[in-house]
Amino acid sequence: MSALALSVLLSFVSAVAYAGGAIVQEQVALSSSGARQYAPLRRPAWWAAVALNGLGALLHVVALAYGPLSLVQPLGALTIVFALPMAALFVGRKAGATAWRGALMATVGLAGLLALVGASGAQSLDGPQRVAAAVGTAAAVVTLMVAARAVHRHPAVRSILLATAAGVAFGMSSVFTKTVAVDWTGGVSAGDLPSLAVIGVLATAGMLLSQASYRGAGLTAPLATLTVVNPVVAAAVGITMFEETFRHGTTGTALALSCGVVAAGGLILLTTERLAREGAARTAPVPVAAGSVPVAAGSGPVPAGREAEDVAAELLLAQLKVPQDVTLPEVATSSVTVPAAAAGPDAVDPTAVPVMPYAPFYGGPYVPVPMDDRHLVRVRS
Repeated sequence: MSALALSVLLSFVSAVAYAGGAIVQEQVALSSSGARQYAPLRRPAWWAAVALNGLGALLHVVALAYGPLSLVQPLGALTIVFALPMAALFVGRKAGATAWRGALMATVGLAGLLALVGASGAQSLDGPQRVAAAVGTAAAVVTLMVAARAVHRHPAVRSILLATAAGVAFGMSSVFTKTVAVDWTGGVSAGDLPSLAVIGVLATAGMLLSQASYRGAGLTAPLATLTVVNPVVAAAVGITMFEETFRHGTTGTALALSCGVVAAGGLILLTTERLAREGAARTAPVPVAAGSVPVAAGSGPVPAGREAEDVAAELLLAQLKVPQDVTLPEVATSSVTVPAAAAGPDAVDPTAVPVMPYAPFYGGPYVPVPMDDRHLVRVRS
């Protein structure tokens, strides 16, 4: 098997592993909340996703060692193509026709765009270029994270921003991986340790950001964004720093721009499909089972000033029925006779005894305590 064929095969398997990891990440994100949405360390499923992403990254690194960056990165776009049928098969999440059209458009446009990038000889970044790339990547990722934090009330927009940040991190990680792979063709050296550290940081950041992007936005739109941004960033760096150019001159440049428009249109379709589904879920009426909360005929609208909960409670109480085998005791009704006041001008009226509340603490018990009558009674001899 030639080196090019091996690179293509490894890229296919890597895309399948990344798709499986994305599906597991989405399922974990749906059941996580708060700070756990970034790294739910106590979830075994999340570690399974980490293992799948690690396998995909390892295969991607080996593919980069055997093939050019302009070939390996477009094949990474197959992740979303594999993810849609895998999600329908394993978790029962079926994508609509719009999502499929968007995925195909994004994949075809991205593959065409990066296929037009002319491969050059194996080159590596020098020291200043590596520093500039690392600093620029960190600034871009932090900016996108801050923007996502600012729009946290809009889950779809927040998800797209986080997925873009993850795509930037993964794309630049591939660039540094290609650089280290080229350096290692002449032998392993200690000078590559900073680049290896950058690769580890970017890969970890991409993993955590992609995990957070799946929460509240599903699988399709974040994965499509990550899949498009990742190779586009790598291709842009390859063109600017690795001196790669578009093939076929001006015609190739025009075709590349057209493919970019197609990929962007597919991404927009994926995003709008997800937003439409969320809007339909919010506006759909809540189904009520027949006979669960019966409403009296002619009851009309809820009167003003009354809470819906009170009305619902009254309706439920009105439908309560006493079982036939239960007999309620009859309440005896009798008149209560209040004794009249004692005869005599000096007699004390019991109804006029003052009562003082006894409540030493706020909210304490209320115990009425009768007070002694201090009026002097004249004793006649």
